[in-house]
Amino acid sequence: MQLKNFLAATAAFVALSQPIAAYHVKRARSSPLIVPFPGQGALPTAAQVQSTSAGDDSIPFENIQADILVGMKKQNEKFVFFHINNAATFKSVLKTYAPANITSVATLIGPISAQPQAVVNVAFSQAGLGALGVTDNLGDTAFTGGQFADASDGLGDDTNTWEPAFKGTNIDGVFLIISDQDSIITQYQDDLQAKLGDAWTVVYDLSGAARPGDQFGHEHFGYLDGISNPLIKGFGEPLPGQAFIDPGIILVGRANDTVTTRPAWALDGSFLAFRKLKQLVPEFHKYTLDNALQNQSGNLSTEEGALLLGSRMFGRWNSGAPIDLTPDVDDPALGNDPNRNNNFNYIHPGEDPATDQSRCPFTAHIRKTNPRDLESQNLIPEFFHAIRAGTPYGPEVSYAESSSNTTQIDRGLAFVEYQSNISNGFRFQQVNWANNNKFPFNKSISEPGLDPVIGQDKGANRITTGLNPLNVSESLSIPDFIVSNGGEYFFAPSITSIVETLAA
Repeated sequence: MQLKNFLAATAAFVALSQPIAAYHVKRARSSPLIVPFPGQGALPTAAQVQSTSAGDDSIPFENIQADILVGMKKQNEKFVFFHINNAATFKSVLKTYAPANITSVATLIGPISAQPQAVVNVAFSQAGLGALGVTDNLGDTAFTGGQFADASDGLGDDTNTWEPAFKGTNIDGVFLIISDQDSIITQYQDDLQAKLGDAWTVVYDLSGAARPGDQFGHEHFGYLDGISNPLIKGFGEPLPGQAFIDPGIILVGRANDTVTTRPAWALDGSFLAFRKLKQLVPEFHKYTLDNALQNQSGNLSTEEGALLLGSRMFGRWNSGAPIDLTPDVDDPALGNDPNRNNNFNYIHPGEDPATDQSRCPFTAHIRKTNPRDLESQNLIPEFFHAIRAGTPYGPEVSYAESSSNTTQIDRGLAFVEYQSNISNGFRFQQVNWANNNKFPFNKSISEPGLDPVIGQDKGANRITTGLNPLNVSESLSIPDFIVSNGGEYFFAPSITSIVETLAA
């Protein structure tokens, strides 16, 4: 596609990107709707995308829902989970609502002045597709069964901690509404309600927002997040160390999609794995203080030793600096530099990656879920990548919570991950890596332990090794500081398919 055609297609979708009727704010933007947090690369421009596209085989970004490729760059987000009561009415509304309101990738990389006041995207569960009369097999067994059926024996969840709304298959879909102002999100949700009326029921909703002040871009435990997402080919140039993957790892039907039998309308859609992950922040900080580590110097304070333990659990310091590059002390300049903070693979001259954990434990969260050393040795195929796009939810820790070391207010991460195959993406990362005490393989320790951050064992403490740099064989029993409150698997179709297939 030539640049002028790309921009023309973008403009056509942008022109229809404002909600109609009930939503009255139609002012032009002076700043982009989506901006990177510290340590992240920016979204590419339309010109940059054009320069890296594959000629006539370039991806139609004007037809792909925006959130799939945005990553963790969102200031405010609302998840509106719904059940369809009247399919005929719902489809009638969706047919006109989608082309005018569902936001594409092209819209967000196009002219700032033409960007909408909010992104609106939509995705459907297997039950939701059935409610709309779409019976095609999308070729993803996890999606077909739904997350609740997968939760206990598959994902390792204690389903007693799940919110009732997520139990079963009552959720048909989710609208994602993203903006830089929470009041605008409310107006967009009100607009949806006015249009859909009794045709739907909002089963559950969840508001997320970036944390304030110097914690902007950090999750609630305090670690800079969203800085290691892969980039699909054709969507700009990768940063140093960033995984550069075939589009079909994320987009159905594109190059290197591992499933060949898909309905034609599924092209350029993506599967969305959603999880509501409650974070027990005061308890986490109390644990790191109680189990503070020491390093070779032997002169760390308790607070410094707690930061060292946390960094070895995550694989990064609070700033985002990888401990593989700076194992003894945080380096905020490194953490905030997207040209350096991902440029590592756990392999160093004179050190054996199969035995050495002095820099980074085998069980560190970022090493469990993104085993760069194994991938660089061609021991892990690229199709296990996925794009994370979640948002923190809940308020900051209160004085009462901090004083009592006890969580009293719900907060955590509205986890979102996109992939073309849930069994290769989210599910493989959670089940085969985070929850597997024998992974990573090809190491000197046969059972390194579970991921100390997101590993799940039905509510039981996780046993993990390698965290103590002075004795990497020592094991620690780590309580669940992240508790699954439920989730669902969805499919986010292309905008054309929403109109021509789901709403037909």
